[in-house]
Amino acid sequence: MMEFDFTRLPPQDRYRLLTNFVGPRPIALVTTRSAGGHNNAAPMSFFNVFSQDPPIVILGVQTRGDGGEKDTLVNIRRTGEFCVNMVDMELAEGMIMCGVNFSPDVDEPAFAGLDTAPCRQIDARYLIRTPCAMECRVERIIDYPSRAIILGEVVEMTVRDDCLDVRGRYVNPEVYQPIARLHADNYIVADRQFELTKPAAAAQWEVAQLTPQKKRAT
Repeated sequence: MMEFDFTRLPPQDRYRLLTNFVGPRPIALVTTRSAGGHNNAAPMSFFNVFSQDPPIVILGVQTRGDGGEKDTLVNIRRTGEFCVNMVDMELAEGMIMCGVNFSPDVDEPAFAGLDTAPCRQIDARYLIRTPCAMECRVERIIDYPSRAIILGEVVEMTVRDDCLDVRGRYVNPEVYQPIARLHADNYIVADRQFELTKPAAAAQWEVAQLTPQKKRAT
């Protein structure tokens, strides 16, 4: 077994190992509003959902090479708001284009050919063709010397009609096939699903997880 002491390893080597093995990581195409009123969009793979109560998503935003903050983080600090747009193959090329280091006055979704619409609860725009847009307000920001960890509370979700089943409960796997990053410039699409369930015999080992109301009724 190879061993890597992360307390001694240079940051670029830690990044390489972490992103090679922790994946695939879903892509958040984050839209924000600049101080000049321009629409900003940036793809992030240090992203995921961490809670439903409260509904929390987390972004990890690294500083630029010169140490300055990226436009997305600058906008989030100022407004306290951002929108996470999930990405499928239809949006893949536009997502990559939004990763270009444009100046703050460039409307990146428009440049990438991605149509947008106003968010409902925050001052930003979401991508019309995204499978799912999550409007978020900042819950807190944890700052490190070269990275900010942003916790956002989801206040609104907009889902493309064809991405849910007829009951509006679960995603349609034939339609919703998000792309995620593996490592370097390698991505994967979620075009295959399978089901894994606990064996019936496992029920006897389960520790009961009853709500207080159920406990009183027993």
